[in-house]
Amino acid sequence: MNVRTYDRALTSSPRDLARTAQPRHLHPPVQALILAAGMGTRLGRSTPKPLTPLHDGRTIQRRQLDALRYAFGSDVDITVVVGFSSDLLMQASPDVRFAYNPYYASTNTSKSLWRGLSNIRDGGVLWMNGDVVFDPAVLDHVLASVRADESFVCVDTSTVAEEEVKYTLDEDGYIQELSKNVIGGLGEAVGINYVSADDKPLLIEHLAACGDQDYFERAIETAIALDGLRVRPLDISAFSAVEVDFESDLERANALFWGSSSVLPLAAEVS
Repeated sequence: MNVRTYDRALTSSPRDLARTAQPRHLHPPVQALILAAGMGTRLGRSTPKPLTPLHDGRTIQRRQLDALRYAFGSDVDITVVVGFSSDLLMQASPDVRFAYNPYYASTNTSKSLWRGLSNIRDGGVLWMNGDVVFDPAVLDHVLASVRADESFVCVDTSTVAEEEVKYTLDEDGYIQELSKNVIGGLGEAVGINYVSADDKPLLIEHLAACGDQDYFERAIETAIALDGLRVRPLDISAFSAVEVDFESDLERANALFWGSSSVLPLAAEVS
């Protein structure tokens, strides 16, 4: 995935603004869901991908949690969907809720999202893939849409890589197609999304109907096509985001955000 080179929080010296700035508080508290059940086989590590350490010493997951609390306040209600090596993930983040996908080895993100959404309270939900390293300013950018309780998919219009999830729009500017197989895509989905309180039951229904190997984007597509779900694309191209699938992605994230492509040793992942 191509990335931008401007991360306001992480280029600030001497400390990360996401750690030091005064957080806001929203009422009712925002609900957030992190999908972290997968085995991460492409990265080739023995521990869950979200526990991969980044150059600043935090893991991918800890950086996501810090960003969520900075953007939405310390009372943000966070649930992490776990599966592979769930004990390590739960030990690393005892300050969040957990949902468990026991079929993590044979199912894809549609089933992890289904389990997560089915096990939290009423209301809209912001969810993200557990392997996305992103500029915390992305969450500031989406705040107005979260407050408005409007379903959206964060997209990057600066790149359209063949292997990534791409999208097209209908005549009203809403998402029409959303998958890796889209032809003529207008950009890429970056793995940060929101479903409104009103739309959540419909999305849960379509997630339940998905095949075990479907990505959650399939449920969004079928809900759009069959039931008229309306999802806005939210352009975050001005900010940085890297989905860490391979070692090269991890090196790119470290180089982008911290000016170094060095990778911390595996032993640091579960310290």
